[in-house]
Amino acid sequence: MTRDTAALRWPWLPELVTAAALIVAPWILPHLGFNADIAARILIWGLFGLGFDLLFGFTGLLSFGQAAFYGTGGFVTAYLSTTGVIDNVILCLIVGTLAAMVYGVIIGLFALRRTGLYFAMLTLAFGEMSFFLENSPLSEWTGGENGIAGVPVPSIHLGFLEYEFSSGWPLYGFIAALFWIGFVLARRISRSPFGMILVSIRENTGRAMALGHAVQRYKLAVFTIAAAYGGLAGGLLGVLQNYMPPGAFALQTSGQLVMQTVIGGAGTLFGPLVGATVWLWLRTVLQYIPDIGAAWKLILGIIFILLVTFFRRGLCGELIHWVRHRRAATTEAAADGHAVERQVPETAPAPERESSGPVTLERGRVPQIEPADGTPALEARGLTKHYGGVHAVTDVSLSIGVGELRGLIGPNGAGKSTLFKMLAGEITPTAGDVFLHGQNVSGVGPTGICQHGLSKSYQINQLFDSLTVRQNMLIPILGRNRGPFALDMLRSLGGVERLDEQVDRTLDLVGLSARADAPTSVLAYGEKRRLEIGLALATSPTVLLLDEPLAGMSPAERADTVALLKRVRRGRTMVVVEHDMDAVFELAEYISVLNEGELLAEGTPEQIQNDDRVQNAYLGGMSEDESA
Repeated sequence: MTRDTAALRWPWLPELVTAAALIVAPWILPHLGFNADIAARILIWGLFGLGFDLLFGFTGLLSFGQAAFYGTGGFVTAYLSTTGVIDNVILCLIVGTLAAMVYGVIIGLFALRRTGLYFAMLTLAFGEMSFFLENSPLSEWTGGENGIAGVPVPSIHLGFLEYEFSSGWPLYGFIAALFWIGFVLARRISRSPFGMILVSIRENTGRAMALGHAVQRYKLAVFTIAAAYGGLAGGLLGVLQNYMPPGAFALQTSGQLVMQTVIGGAGTLFGPLVGATVWLWLRTVLQYIPDIGAAWKLILGIIFILLVTFFRRGLCGELIHWVRHRRAATTEAAADGHAVERQVPETAPAPERESSGPVTLERGRVPQIEPADGTPALEARGLTKHYGGVHAVTDVSLSIGVGELRGLIGPNGAGKSTLFKMLAGEITPTAGDVFLHGQNVSGVGPTGICQHGLSKSYQINQLFDSLTVRQNMLIPILGRNRGPFALDMLRSLGGVERLDEQVDRTLDLVGLSARADAPTSVLAYGEKRRLEIGLALATSPTVLLLDEPLAGMSPAERADTVALLKRVRRGRTMVVVEHDMDAVFELAEYISVLNEGELLAEGTPEQIQNDDRVQNAYLGGMSEDESA
């Protein structure tokens, strides 16, 4: 997801190294105290963890109910293979995985209605419900507390080839092959446009939604993927030990998965496998030390606490962070040198940049609304928002022409931010409608509004802080190129046509080309404000809302940003909320004034400066000969 030279030069290196390690493991692991059974169990937990890492490490969704899918896949596979309903174990594994996916969709539709702690608690509840169902109402099929015994090993029958994967290292080879396939798929997903959107959801869900992405659909998709990985891992557990235990549905299974992923490092894909190796090795070793006895659980808990305390990113996470930090040290030093130079000139932009025109990107799946002759670009009709007895906005109507730069001013608490949120689809009006190029877009939400061609920058920066500047810019551009949702999980970012070109053009427009590969968190405040504007601009909007773009800036930064706004306004309609009156009067062609939630006045900058009502309400009663 970054311009990593090594990754570009050897894109399949991790997969090849993983394959080599799995192949040589049977000759090395016995010398380290690992037998075939432990090695296979580690891979099963690692496979289980791959799906959970996509869910938690990449998307930020902490689930305590993954045992529901582990058990579902396992028991469906065991039932089908032991009853003879399907006499091919590999086909049983596929059906068990599909059953887990279906169950994942059902649970996801309910659990994903909530976020954070509430989502985690809902998944926990569904996991416990699944444990109860397996042990009681469905015990006729699951064996209840006895589980299902006699699960056969897989075999291949191709006519010219017949082979049975007997227990021991041959069965390890079968499980290792499935783990490697799972790892390849997970890595492709993580490095795809789909995976980039998952990371954006983890970093800033609200902004990902405002940049045109159907967040709930992405969450449901990755939740289902994680369920599939869990179902396959559960099926392999029954195959490995010829028995499907009822404990697969237990809360302890979900808890162990979370702990192993945290130990190894969430968001690394290798982390769950490393965490499983550490966890299972310690558990095996500690139980066979005579002097410890039952205290092995206490010691294991203490070791877990120490690992989490001293390796905050997990074992793999800390290693990856150290390597990246070392690799970026020289580049960052050079980038810091550029940071002291203003990257947007205070004067008018150079002719060659003027001639580049507005940034235009590929159309998404929702076509932008084309302006009709004489139709306002943006229109609000009687917008009203009441919060109980508080009237934040009351009956505000605006009509903003195509290509116009409208200023929106008013004292603090006048309702400007609330009005902006209604225009951007972030909150639903109590009354009134919003029209974009003549089409009513009320109620379509921020994702739909963005896809239709209206975008917004925020007063308080809403960036993806742990990503680089370039990665930030990818997110809105992918929203325009791909539409609100796309299952392009196996497509690489590098394979998206003209993506780099579009990113580079937008970065150049906002003066951040020299900082493209710098982490967003290290940017100066003025640079962050330009990136904030760039994110909104990168969606290729026909209407751009800017909420206090100059807030908190130094005089030099303000001059730079005003020059930027003059440059980016060409070819689009803009509405600017700003308290810097000098900037508003310099930029705006027409100004609307809000006061106490109502539209107080409208007019040209000169008319607003000379309006007694505006002076009394907002400008402090300035006389005509005073500077604004």
